[in-house]
Amino acid sequence: MYRRCRVNEFQAVVADIREESRASGRQRWHVALDRTEFSVEPGRDLGVVEAVTPRGARLVVPVLGVVVDAAGEVWHVMEKPLAAGTAVTGRVGRVQFESSGAC
Repeated sequence: MYRRCRVNEFQAVVADIREESRASGRQRWHVALDRTEFSVEPGRDLGVVEAVTPRGARLVVPVLGVVVDAAGEVWHVMEKPLAAGTAVTGRVGRVQFESSGAC
């Protein structure tokens, strides 16, 4: 039997959002969370943030990168915007399917 193994999970709230870029009809967003477990170190596993809409739909958004601006603010690079005040669950690392007992 396969099972999902998460490296690390945390709860946060979207503190701020700004558009990073817009090109060829695609947008990228910088999203600030009130807390984070994602690393700014290159080559580290990133992961996803998951939000639940007021109507109960799940939105899972990959975190493409993490940057720190000149003011020291940590921003998560995403292709979907999340409104300020949105509660999210962050999942850091790869979700793996293992047939062995331990992850």
